[in-house]
Amino acid sequence: MSVTPDVGARIERLYREEHGRIIAPLIRLLGDFARAEEVVQDAFEAALAQWPEEGVPAEPRAWILRAARNKAIDRIRRSARYRDKQAELTAVAAVEGAFAPSPDALLKDALRDDLLRLVFTCCHPALAPDAQIALTLRTVCGLTTEEIARAFLLDPRTMAQRIVRVQKKIAAAKIPYRVPEADELGARLEAVLHTLYLVFNEGYAASAGDALVRHELCAEGLRLAELVAQLLPDETEPKGLLALMLLTDARRDARVGPDGELVVLEEQDRTRWDHAAIARALPLVDASLAARPPRAYALQAAVAALHARAARAADTDWRQIAALYAIHARVAPSPVVELNHAVAVAMAGDLAEGLRRIEALDARGALARYHLLPAARADLLRRAGRFADARRAYDDALALATNEVERRYLARRREALPP
Repeated sequence: MSVTPDVGARIERLYREEHGRIIAPLIRLLGDFARAEEVVQDAFEAALAQWPEEGVPAEPRAWILRAARNKAIDRIRRSARYRDKQAELTAVAAVEGAFAPSPDALLKDALRDDLLRLVFTCCHPALAPDAQIALTLRTVCGLTTEEIARAFLLDPRTMAQRIVRVQKKIAAAKIPYRVPEADELGARLEAVLHTLYLVFNEGYAASAGDALVRHELCAEGLRLAELVAQLLPDETEPKGLLALMLLTDARRDARVGPDGELVVLEEQDRTRWDHAAIARALPLVDASLAARPPRAYALQAAVAALHARAARAADTDWRQIAALYAIHARVAPSPVVELNHAVAVAMAGDLAEGLRRIEALDARGALARYHLLPAARADLLRRAGRFADARRAYDDALALATNEVERRYLARRREALPP
């Protein structure tokens, strides 16, 4: 039986949008990521088999939830884990209760709580960052193993093994499937937001390969950030991360030229920015800055907002950007923040001081493998008229850069230097 394109696209969209909400209660009830995944797959395969013949139901999401409930009950009844009749009845009752018809608000609240548990479990700080990313994309977003592998330029078998290992680690280490208590939330929320930031950033500035932007990862990072901001409305930092992503993604179309080559911020056609996304992000920036002291993502979003508000590159308020990075360096110090602060100081008018800061940072070796440090130094040396030094810095950046689009940009800049 063939599936019509319209029905197939509808089911695929539903799978992406609802995967996390459907699988979250199943993981809680079945106690196993892999079993829950199989149940969700079974439910969507049933939709693929029935909807082309019977038509798409009036409430597709409710249909999938009922199908998942029935598949879960079938698996419980067939499972050796529930040989004891009382254990089987208890497990079946739990599934029926979780998916029972109820007022829509109650069902939404229950699914919201389970989804929040799932996000925090996938992003548990006991798991390695790459494992957090892979598990989040697979479980919460519903990306296939092949899609995740392709995004990170890995063999699908390697990615599948990584996901299986992390699922087993969660079971073996008995990582709790719950939302952290109030006194744990700060550290755990930091891990969640960092994972979402890495997902988005890998899409916006691909670390390797011949594409500068991987749109599907940007979209998933934004969707996850919006989800966490909705699930935790009283927290300011998720708003900051969402604002940062919106403002960054708003520049996406202008960042790549017609020939697929990199266009840096200073040279972008700002009429091509997504001004609706910018308008949506700016109130989130203000809300995220309400925390005292303001936190890392809020400060980065505030920097992005200053760029967004400048009609021309020449209008950019670099002094205020430098001041924001100075606060960021105190609140959440890191070598990358120091590098950004140094560039902002230079762009605010003190080239010599900016270069001095970059040289000091380089001497410490904290960013020895980070191609953007010599790239930033090269650009400032070019602006200072030190072309021979700039040429050597571009060579250093080219030796470290792994993305082909960035490499071509750096090579063009090097070749454009006066003799």
